[in-house]
Amino acid sequence: MISIIVPVYNEEKTIIQSLARILALPFEKEVIVVDDGSKDRTREVLDGLSAQHNFKLILQPANQGKGAAVRRGLEEISGDCFIVCDADLEYDPAEISTLWERLSLDSDREVAVYGSRFLNYKGRNLSYLANRFLTWLTNQLFSTKLTDMETCFKLVPSSALAKLKLESRGFEIEPEMTAQLIKNGYIIEECPISYNPRGYGQGKKIGFSDGVKAIITLFRQKFKK
Repeated sequence: MISIIVPVYNEEKTIIQSLARILALPFEKEVIVVDDGSKDRTREVLDGLSAQHNFKLILQPANQGKGAAVRRGLEEISGDCFIVCDADLEYDPAEISTLWERLSLDSDREVAVYGSRFLNYKGRNLSYLANRFLTWLTNQLFSTKLTDMETCFKLVPSSALAKLKLESRGFEIEPEMTAQLIKNGYIIEECPISYNPRGYGQGKKIGFSDGVKAIITLFRQKFKK
């Protein structure tokens, strides 16, 4: 069974469609939605959906950041592996099946499977360049050959949580998790996935300061014992 954590913050425009796609996935799963203190109608929408569909809803008392929402969700999981699926539809939930099939093939090894946006993506913008730089830096620091360290789609065996000491509250949870998986001997395989990036006018939340925090996190994890 896969545990799917859905961190949500001000996603009233996409949450219905996003959750419908996640709940329709054709395999055994548990869905854990963590609303991180939304200030729009997201909570109202989620209350209505939770009365109709089978998912666990957790309400954070205030906005604490994506990392904090993910970590809260991880406290509730019971599946064999877990993945985070944002509610903004930049990623297609249906492609979780591809990652699950890939992980199943490596059941005899300690493997995490990442969905790489950039094995197929042809776009070029500041967000793309920032992600490529952070991935390059990860490869330099940890001797890996990743193409998309910052991807949201990280399918990780739940047994890894015994070794991971996640502390991040914001978007820097992506490099933190990646660095700790590598340092604990996990092999990271990548599968190409589609990507439908949205702009800041559409609600994109990650910014320059998050990139700086990611760099600091990578160096901190590199030298942390």
